[in-house]
Amino acid sequence: MISRTLQDLLKVLIVFTICTCVFYFALRMVHEEYERQHRYDPPGGSAVKVFEPVGQEWTDRLSIFFRLGE
Repeated sequence: MISRTLQDLLKVLIVFTICTCVFYFALRMVHEEYERQHRYDPPGGSAVKVFEPVGQEWTDRLSIFFRLGE
């Protein structure tokens, strides 16, 4: 009886280990794929800079911060 239970436990442990390794290597492959992408390239085309703090006091900026919760 104990031998059968130990065999079943060993089978479950082996399947769990194999599934964990497969999941780990799949995550590594996905990570490597996304690492190749350049996320911070400068925008191309007709991109326009949205924010330019020209002539703005720090108190005005602080009030906007508190109002909008930036």
